[in-house]
Amino acid sequence: MAMGFTGGRGGRRRARGGRAPMAEINVTPLVDVMLVLLIIFMVTAPLLKAAVPIELPESRAKAMAEEARQITITLRRDGAIFVDTAQLAPGELADRLANVPPGPDGKPPLVTLRADKALDYGTVMGVMGELNRAGFTSISLVTDVSGGSGGQR
Repeated sequence: MAMGFTGGRGGRRRARGGRAPMAEINVTPLVDVMLVLLIIFMVTAPLLKAAVPIELPESRAKAMAEEARQITITLRRDGAIFVDTAQLAPGELADRLANVPPGPDGKPPLVTLRADKALDYGTVMGVMGELNRAGFTSISLVTDVSGGSGGQR
């Protein structure tokens, strides 16, 4: 172990340049690297949320804040239904929704519904009917934010 004692007569002699060995660790590079990694994870985490690629309809609505407990239901163009990232068999949605536990306050979690814009209105309303029958009354419809300036509607 190298420690620099610069005491009186009984101490060790100093190195040739008159400097004692340093016994400190510089943590500044470690902190810099950790901050860069934190920023990278903060930027990439929201990109990992949407695992099922679909073409969402466009809207000029403001984005909502994410809640801690939520379920994402995705309807693909071919009619496939996903709960989060797990694909469901036809007719399995009602059973899957019945097994969702309520939150600590007794309320069901927020449901975000992502539906491909090529789907007909009846298919989306059928899934929303199943959600309502299972007790999910807070449903957010996800759209793609349009960046262009459109006419008034």
